Amino acid sequence: MQDLLVKKNSLKFDQKTHFEFGENWARYSKNIGEEEIDDARRELARLLSRDSLKGKTFLDIGCGSGIHSLAALLMDASDVHAIDIDPYSVRTTCSLLETHWNKDNYKVEQKNIFNINSDLFPAFDIVYSWGVLHHTGDMWSAIEKAASLVKPGGVLAIAIYRKTPLCSFWKKEKQLFTNGGPITRGILTTTYMALKIVRDIVRLKNPLKKILRYREGTRGMRWKSDVIDWLGGYPYESASLEEIQSRLEPHGFRLSQSFKTKAEWGVFGSGCAEYLFQRLVN
Repeated sequence: MQDLLVKKNSLKFDQKTHFEFGENWARYSKNIGEEEIDDARRELARLLSRDSLKGKTFLDIGCGSGIHSLAALLMDASDVHAIDIDPYSVRTTCSLLETHWNKDNYKVEQKNIFNINSDLFPAFDIVYSWGVLHHTGDMWSAIEKAASLVKPGGVLAIAIYRKTPLCSFWKKEKQLFTNGGPITRGILTTTYMALKIVRDIVRLKNPLKKILRYREGTRGMRWKSDVIDWLGGYPYESASLEEIQSRLEPHGFRLSQSFKTKAEWGVFGSGCAEYLFQRLVN
């Protein structure tokens, strides 16, 4: 059933511990159209290796703008449960689903993953969390909690920052951005965007074309929204493919497929590796 649960006393976050992702998603959502929705649906189908979710239940951990919860509904998921710790994300997700979906087979809720009681919370056929769990402040506990919510025979689809030689630098930058005021954030954002544009020019690529077509292959995202999301994404943790496998396999999970796992230097960011794990049936 459609639902919106927001805690009235938690409208603000301590910027020393968390970047305000929800406000960035709220700005991004104003530009969501059919093209962005189609891209999100296509990318979700690619990651899950299926075009239909008919009869499947879907949990979206860290729903952000809600575009991937909508994608799951459009792929015929029988029930979608979207959760996020940020009230702005909860409101944005609810607004998006109310605008683009006319059935009542979804629920949007403000919830901290660490406060979920696995014995009381339902398990799902598909647990999806793209680029979220490494921002919780305790990535490994968050990954294990997400895994505990997968039904036997179900799948866990996650995206986690790749471990790079520059992870320590980016952790400090993100903390500076999160704690900084408008001037600090403006300088960091402008400098980063300028460097990315110069890099494309040096590589004889058209930066304007790349920016305008950025949503293609990026889950329906937009260039500047992703830039701010990257620069401010704090807390920050990262992991290698081997570390993720060694953490999940003892819990009865098998890696089905992965994307973009090759480690790079991380000069312009670590980027997310995508993983699809299946929970084995005992």
